[in-house]
Amino acid sequence: MRGRGAAVLPAGLLLAGLTGYGFSMALMVQAGLGLDPWDVFHQGLSRHTGMTIGVASAVVGVAVLLAWIPLRNRPGIGTIANVIVIAVTVDIGIAVLPSPEDLRLRVPMMVGAVLLNAVSTVLYIGAGLGPGPRDGLMTGLVARTGLSVRLVRTVIEATVLSAGWLLGGTVGVGTVVYAFGIGPLVQLILRHMPRRLLLHDFGAPGRAERAVTPRGAGRRRPVGGGDTTMGGCPQTSPLQPMSPEKTY
Repeated sequence: MRGRGAAVLPAGLLLAGLTGYGFSMALMVQAGLGLDPWDVFHQGLSRHTGMTIGVASAVVGVAVLLAWIPLRNRPGIGTIANVIVIAVTVDIGIAVLPSPEDLRLRVPMMVGAVLLNAVSTVLYIGAGLGPGPRDGLMTGLVARTGLSVRLVRTVIEATVLSAGWLLGGTVGVGTVVYAFGIGPLVQLILRHMPRRLLLHDFGAPGRAERAVTPRGAGRRRPVGGGDTTMGGCPQTSPLQPMSPEKTY
């Protein structure tokens, strides 16, 4: 019975976190005040292909997973679930949630979406069952090139944001609020979340940073210290502020 409970807990955290994450994406879309970089791209892609935003998210997720192959990354159960559950949940959320015109309703929807996104991020990463496709791409590139996490993420997200904007995705105040709010919110939630619920160690002393060895390098570089990424792991100590960057 104890073994069964140990298996149910991470699965429950994963499902709750991914479902909440997809629903938070739907809230951001329906608020219409701007999306995070990857969702700007998903929305822009959906407008030119006829795909729903959820399907576009899944297609992009699979494409990014293919990029893991030369990077020699290995997906976990959570990686695959990330693609499927979020895609389904965001489409259901968009179908059932209203899209108000009154700014007095849209602003609370956007703020609530960012808050829900932060809680969901802690839950599904806390399950410890694997990062999302986009985070694996980032950490894989860092490991293979030796470049900094901040530089690699900035290049990736600037690229998808620009492409999404050119495709007609929504960029606005919500994009800025998400970019600068998600990191501190995740850090705040981590400080108050019961540790027994988190199977992934976000920030125990001595484990706040993961080390990887870039190809051709004889030294080890910290990866993820102070950063958050959708489907990636915040690699910070709970006693240190988290950088205001995206988690997907």
